[in-house]
Amino acid sequence: MISWLRKKSVHNDISLTTDVHSHLLPGLDDGVKTLEESEAIIKIFQQLGYTKLITTPHVMQDHYRNTTEIIQDSLRKVREHLVQKEISITLEAAAEYYLDEHLVKLIESETPLLTFGNNYLLFETNFLSEPLNLNEFIFLATTRGYKLVLAHPERYVYLQNNMKRIENLIDRGVLFQLNAASIAGVYSKPIQALANKLIDLGYVHLIGSDCHNMQHALVFEHVQKSRYFKKALTLPLLNNNL
Repeated sequence: MISWLRKKSVHNDISLTTDVHSHLLPGLDDGVKTLEESEAIIKIFQQLGYTKLITTPHVMQDHYRNTTEIIQDSLRKVREHLVQKEISITLEAAAEYYLDEHLVKLIESETPLLTFGNNYLLFETNFLSEPLNLNEFIFLATTRGYKLVLAHPERYVYLQNNMKRIENLIDRGVLFQLNAASIAGVYSKPIQALANKLIDLGYVHLIGSDCHNMQHALVFEHVQKSRYFKKALTLPLLNNNL
C-alpha cells in the first residue's frame, strides 16, 4: 500500500507497483460508495507509480453476498468509467473471502472462486478467535489447487503472542498479506508490534493497502516514511510479480 502517498520528489530504489487488497468497487461492501470516490483513490495510486490494482470486495454470507458475476459486472463499470476519464491503469478484481460455511461449500462444490496471480485466494477469518475448522479449510483449499493468502494476519488477536501458530500456518503453505498501515501503528500498538515482527522474521509475502475510502489515503504519506515499511520492501514480495 503505502508507497501510496509517496511524493514525486522522493526517489526509492524499491517500490510497489501492484496493490493486492482494496475495496474500490462502488457499493459492494464497506468500501467506496461511488464511481467518483473510486476514481479519486485510483488516481492517487496512479500518481504514486502503481500500474496495477487488484481490488478485492468482501464475500461474506452474513453481510456481503457478492458473487463472481456481481463483482465482475462492477469491475466492468469502473473500467469503463476510467476509460472515459482517460485514466490508464490496470484494474483487476479478486475477492476477500470470509472463512464461513458458505466459503467451505463453494470449495467443496468446486465452484470457481475469484483469485489473482498464480491462483492466490485471499481470505480472512474472525478477528478474535481462531476458527475451529481453519486447518481443515487450509487442507481442503490447498488440495483444490488454491494458494491461500491470509489477509492482514497481524490484526488477528488469536495470532498475537502466538508465534508457534504463525509458524505452523506458514508451514502449511499459507502466505501472509500484511496491511501497510499496520506497520505505522494505524490500527493499534499490538498490531504494529506483530507487523514489525513478521517483517523482521521475513514472514511477509505480500503487502496490501486494504484501502476502503479516501480517509484511509490520508494516512499513507506518514506510513510510507516508516523504517519498517522500507524494510518490508526489501523482502521478496510477490506484489511486483503479479
